[in-house]
Amino acid sequence: MSDTKQPPPSNNNQPLLQPSIILPFIFVSLVWGATWLVIRDQLGSVPASWSVTYRFALATIGMFALAMVMRLPLKINKSLMGIAFILGLFQFFANFNFVYRAEYYITSGLVAVCFALLMIPNAIMGRLLLNEKINRNFIIGSAIACCGVALLFLQEYRASGLPLNTILLGTGFALLGVISASIANIIQALERAKSVPLVSLLAWSMLWGTLLDGAYALIIYGPPIIESRTTYLVGIGYLAIIGTVLTFPLYFGLVRKIGAARAAYTSVAVPIVAMILSTIFEDYQWSFLAGSGAILALLGLLIAMQARSPKR
Repeated sequence: MSDTKQPPPSNNNQPLLQPSIILPFIFVSLVWGATWLVIRDQLGSVPASWSVTYRFALATIGMFALAMVMRLPLKINKSLMGIAFILGLFQFFANFNFVYRAEYYITSGLVAVCFALLMIPNAIMGRLLLNEKINRNFIIGSAIACCGVALLFLQEYRASGLPLNTILLGTGFALLGVISASIANIIQALERAKSVPLVSLLAWSMLWGTLLDGAYALIIYGPPIIESRTTYLVGIGYLAIIGTVLTFPLYFGLVRKIGAARAAYTSVAVPIVAMILSTIFEDYQWSFLAGSGAILALLGLLIAMQARSPKR
């Protein structure tokens, strides 16, 4: 099948800590670390699905505008439109609806920590569908990082004070979001998907995702509801433009450059960034568990990222 052909090996052996990789990696981690605080503020009188719809409606406009500014072709054939639809279904509909739903039951910290596990399904599906090899450094780094993630989860679980059944329900929604995001990661990295400029593919996939979000919100919650609160509207703008239009091309570009598993290490850094921001803005109190988990997660990240991109 054409989607599983081995890509040219021209840049598969580049060091992962070079500026063209580490700078977008850091930017995505910082921006998405801040989105958890913003998403939490979106959960109020507006149903989550309508907030998701508003975010991606604005992001769709921004992504099409970016494609036009970059003078990228927007016309794609039926086969690629099908890929755009599937990408929109899993990334911009299922993933984010599960994330917003999870935050109704558990803290944003717990949801962010759950997403740190994205590297696992990405590594498995990347190996099976993209022929991405997993080397020893990645395995060692991931094992260390998973220990750190476990400590972070334990800390957030203890601090939340929520009943176990609530924790399990929220975690279940979060993990469904992780699986949806991982499927989307792999889909956009298929050789067929890479035949169209990434920004163009994202523009169409966001349009499909927005239509699905809006249809779902209308069926489940009825006519659109929106808050006029300034922080809500500014939050929608931040999530749409900074948290989506500027970051998704960078993140998916990383998936294509260094592989789905390593790109997912942004999700390991994100909860640590979120906790640091919570310390600044919400008086978050660090514990021994949180500190130990953060150190282990970062150590694992550094070990995995010091390796070179896997040859396929």
